Amino acid sequence: MKLALHWKILIGMVLGVVAGLVALKLGTIKEVDGIEIHTGRQFVADWIKPLGTIFINALKVIAVPLIIASLIKGVSDLKDLSRLSSIGGRTVALFLFTTTVAVTTGLTLATLVGPGSGINEKTRDALVAAASNDVAGKIEQANQTKGTGPLQPLVDLVPDNIFAAASNNGDMLKVIVFVLFFGVGLLLVPAETAKPVKDVFDGLNEVILKLIDLIMLAAPIGVFALLAALVAETPSWDVFFALLLYCGCVVVGLAILLFAFYPSLIMAFTGRGYVWFFRGLAPAQMLAFSTSSSAATLPVTMERVEEHLGVDEEVASFVLPIGATVNMDGTSLYQAVAAVFICQAYGVTLSLTQLFAVGVTCILASIGTAAVPSAGIVMLVIVLGQIDAKLVPGIALIFAVDRVLDMLRTVINVTSDATVAMLVAKSVGKLGEPKPKEWDEDYHHHSEEPTSN
Repeated sequence: MKLALHWKILIGMVLGVVAGLVALKLGTIKEVDGIEIHTGRQFVADWIKPLGTIFINALKVIAVPLIIASLIKGVSDLKDLSRLSSIGGRTVALFLFTTTVAVTTGLTLATLVGPGSGINEKTRDALVAAASNDVAGKIEQANQTKGTGPLQPLVDLVPDNIFAAASNNGDMLKVIVFVLFFGVGLLLVPAETAKPVKDVFDGLNEVILKLIDLIMLAAPIGVFALLAALVAETPSWDVFFALLLYCGCVVVGLAILLFAFYPSLIMAFTGRGYVWFFRGLAPAQMLAFSTSSSAATLPVTMERVEEHLGVDEEVASFVLPIGATVNMDGTSLYQAVAAVFICQAYGVTLSLTQLFAVGVTCILASIGTAAVPSAGIVMLVIVLGQIDAKLVPGIALIFAVDRVLDMLRTVINVTSDATVAMLVAKSVGKLGEPKPKEWDEDYHHHSEEPTSN
C-alpha cells in the first residue's frame, strides 16, 4: 500500500523529534578552545540540519518564479478587467474578515484568561534580562519601520527595480504588484500580440509545477531534518513552564480558528466536508509547521488547493500569492494575545478603547508582516509602542517560545489562505472537483480520476 504524502511527512516529523531528543540524550559536553560544546547538538547542526536548509531553500527559490508565472497566467486567463476587480474585491474583503475574527479571538481569550497576571516581577525581569541581546535587533528593525512616513507602506508597494525585489522573498508584495500591473497590460493589448507572451508564462507555470512535485519527493527528509534541528537547538524547556498560560492562550486561539472557524466557513459556503478539507490541505499544513514560512510553503499550498481542493487555477494563482504576503491570521491572533500578556505582566490594564486600538494595529501590522520566520516579533514591537514605550522590552518575555508558536501560527496562515481561495472560487463559480496528480514509479506525471467530496 502506497502511503499518502501527508503520512510520509508526519512520519518524518515524528522521527525528527525523536532524533533530536536522542542527540540531546546521547551527546556529551566537551570543551574546545575554552568553549563548552554539546556533541549531540553539534552533530545535528553539522550533519542533519543542512538537509532541512537545502529543502527550505529549494522551496523558496521556486516561490518567486511561481508567483510571477501563476499570477500572469491567472490574470491573463480572466480576459477582462471587470473580472479581475471582482475577484480582487472579494479576496480583500475576506482577508480583512478572517483577520478581524482572529484578532478578536486573541484579544477575548487573553482578556478573559489573563496569562500575564501570574508572572511576578522577579520572573519577568529574569526573562527580559536573559533575552535582551536577542531582542535588541528586533527593536532596532521595528524602530526603522516606525521612523518612516505615513504613506511609506504605499511607497513600498512599488519596486524601483523588479529584479532586486524578486531576489528577496521579503519583498514579495512588490513582486505581486508589478506582476498584477504586467498582467493588466497583457489584458489591454490585442489578443494576437499578447498570445506569445502568455504562452511563455503558461509554459513556465507548468514547468514550475513539475519542479514542485520533484521537490516534494524530498519533503519527509526535509521536515525530519528541520524538526531534529529545532529540538536539538532548544536551549531550555524550563521557560515553557514559566510561560505555560501564555502559550496555552495562543494555542487555544489558533485551535479555534483551525478546527472550528475555517472548517465551518468551508462547510457552510462550499458544502465540502470537514475531514475532506484537512485531508486535501494536510501536506501544506505540515510543511508550514516545519518551515515556519508561508513563502516557503506557498508552492505546495498552491498545488494542494488547485489539485486537491478543486479551486480553479485562475483563482488560486491570484488569491494564494497575495494571501501569503498580507493574510496573516495566525500572526494577528498571536500579536493580540502577546500584547495583552505583556501589558498584564507590567501591570498595565487596557481599557476598551486601548483594546480596540491594539486590535486595529494588529490587523494593519499583519499586512506588513513578511512571510518569513519571526517577522511577527518585529510587528509586535510596533503594536506595543502604540500603547506605552516602556512595554517594548517586554517582548523578551515571549522571545524564547516564539519559534515554536511561530510554527503553529504559520499553519493557521496557510489554512486561512486556502479557505479564502475556496470561498472566492465558490462565489465566482470556479470551485470544481479535485483532480490530484501523482508521480508513478517512472516519475511520469499522470492525472487520476477526480475524487468526490
